[in-house]
Amino acid sequence: MVEEKELVTALQTEADKEFAFRELVSQYKERLYWQIRNMVLDHDDADDVLQNTFIKIFRNINSFKGDSKLHTWMYRIAANESITFLNKKAKRNNISMEKVKNNALRNLESDVYFEGDQLQLQFQRAIATLPDRQRLIFTMKYFEDHTFEELSEILKTSVGGLKSSYHIAVKKITEFIKTPHETL
Repeated sequence: MVEEKELVTALQTEADKEFAFRELVSQYKERLYWQIRNMVLDHDDADDVLQNTFIKIFRNINSFKGDSKLHTWMYRIAANESITFLNKKAKRNNISMEKVKNNALRNLESDVYFEGDQLQLQFQRAIATLPDRQRLIFTMKYFEDHTFEELSEILKTSVGGLKSSYHIAVKKITEFIKTPHETL
């Protein structure tokens, strides 16, 4: 595994860029995939967003200044790409974001890549009710175990605001799970 600083230097050097990019993809594809998947829910959509994320990283690596860590910068791109994808999907299909989320949840149950039970499906439904930004914060903290300091760097917001948003999300999810709901 190549160290981050060496990887950035190689990515910004034309002669080494292709090899370094393959290394970058190898090191980060799974982590970025799951961040994206937790937002878009659908495996095929997550693959598309992941591909777009890596294209954007490849095209913009020379503008990476090193003010933050490389993985922080990449997570920010993946988060923005996920939200952009969901918004475009809603607009393209002329439906609300809520409808996009409901369709994704409905498809999750039959998704061959989803190995969860009914409780996990209910948990995903609860997460889907959160506003996009809150859902992003919750999934990155809960599923990927980012610290609030890392999230602050990735999302360019205060630690206090993130903590508040996360705890509100937890309350909403708890309430959703406690309340009986019809299936989608």
